Amino acid sequence: MSTVAAVLVFGFAGLATLGVPFAIAIAAATAAVLIVGDIEPAFLAQQIIAGAQSFSLLAIPLFMLAGALMSAGGLSQRLIDVASVLVRHRTGGLAMVTVLAALVFSAISGSAPATTAAIGTILIPAMVRAGYDRAFAAAIAVSSGVLGPLIPPSIAFVIWGIVAEQSIGRLFLSGIVPGLAIAAGLLVVCWFHARRAGVPRERAATWPEMWRAFAAGRWALLSPVLVLGGIYGGIFTPTEAAGMSCLYAVAIGIFVERRLTLAALPGIFLGAARTSAMVTAIVAVSTGFGVIVAQEQMAVKFASWLADSVDQRWIALAGLNVAFFLLAAVMDEIAIMVILGPLLIAIGNRFGVDPIHFGAIIVTNVSIGMAAPPIGYCLFIGMAISGLSLGRIARAIWPQIVVMLIVLFLTTYIPQFALMFQPAR
Repeated sequence: MSTVAAVLVFGFAGLATLGVPFAIAIAAATAAVLIVGDIEPAFLAQQIIAGAQSFSLLAIPLFMLAGALMSAGGLSQRLIDVASVLVRHRTGGLAMVTVLAALVFSAISGSAPATTAAIGTILIPAMVRAGYDRAFAAAIAVSSGVLGPLIPPSIAFVIWGIVAEQSIGRLFLSGIVPGLAIAAGLLVVCWFHARRAGVPRERAATWPEMWRAFAAGRWALLSPVLVLGGIYGGIFTPTEAAGMSCLYAVAIGIFVERRLTLAALPGIFLGAARTSAMVTAIVAVSTGFGVIVAQEQMAVKFASWLADSVDQRWIALAGLNVAFFLLAAVMDEIAIMVILGPLLIAIGNRFGVDPIHFGAIIVTNVSIGMAAPPIGYCLFIGMAISGLSLGRIARAIWPQIVVMLIVLFLTTYIPQFALMFQPAR
C-alpha cells in the first residue's frame, strides 16, 4: 500500500472511530493526502464544487421536503386512514396498518427516516393503546421505515445512480419487488406477534367508512401516481418529479386539507434543508476522496485480489453482504455508498454482476442498515417517539431484521427478483 493510500484509509478510519462527523473526516483525510502527495490544495475545493453540482443531487432535498410537507399537511394521516379500513380487523391489524401506510408513504418521501417519523408518530401511540407491547410497536414502525429507500422514488437509489453512473429510473424499478417482499414479510411478523400476545382485533370497517376513507385519501394516493407516472411516462426527470411533489404537497396541504399554513413553511423548509445538507456534504467531499482512490487504483487492485482469492461469484457476494451489514451497523449508510462506491463497482464488474441488479443489492443492504442496531437512523427516531431505550427496541426488532436478510438473500442470488420490472433494452 502506497503512502497516499495509507494516509487516506487509516486517516479516515481513525477520525471516524473518534466520532468525527463523516463529512469532516472525509475532507480531513483528503486534505492530509494533498499535503503528503504534494498535490495542489485547490484540488479539494474544485472537487467539492464538482461533487455538489450534480443535477440529480437536487432530488435529495426536494424529496425530503416533499415528505415533510405531506406529513405536515395531513396526508400521512389520510394514508393511515385508508390502510386502517382495509386491515384493522385482521389479527395484528393495527400493526399491519403501519406497514401498509409506510409502503404508500415511501412512494412519496423516498426516505426511511421521514417514513418512520411520519407513520410512527401517529401509530406507535395508537398501537400501545390497542394492547401492543411498546417495544414491538416502535420496532415495527422502524422496520416499516426501511421501505423508504426501496419503494420508488428513493433517495438511496438517486445517490447510487450518481455514484455508479446508472439510470436512476431503472434503479427505482429494481427496488419494487424487494420492497414489496419486505412489506409482506413484516405483515407476517405482525400476525404472529398479535396472535402470540393475544392482542384483540378491532371492529371491521363498514362500506360507508371505506368509501369515506378512500374519498378523503384520494389526494394522498394520487401523489405516487403523479410522481412515478411522470417519471416513467417521460414527462419529467426524477429531480423534476421531486420538485413537482413539493408543489403538489403545498397545494394540497394549503387549499384542500387546509392543515398547512404559509407561516409554517419556513420552519419546514429549514428542517428539510438541515437534513439534506448532511447528505449533500458527504457526497460533495467524497468526490475528491473518490478521485484519489481511482488514481491510486485501490478499488481495481482490491477487486483483482478478491477475484484471485475467490473464484465463485456467490461466495464473493455473500462476503460482500456480510461486510456491508457489519459496516451499516456502525457507519452512516450514505457514507458507505459514496466512499466505497468505486470499490463496490469494481467488485461488481469483476464478477460480471448486472449493474442494476448490483444497485438493488447495495440499496437493500443500505435499507437494512437504517434499522440495524446500534446506529440505524430509524432506530433513533423510534426511540424519540416511543421513549424507549435503544436496547429495548433492538431486542424487539430482530424478527424483522431476519425478514429483511431473507429478502436480501433472494435479491442477491435471484437476479430476476430485482430485474422483474426492467424495460426491454
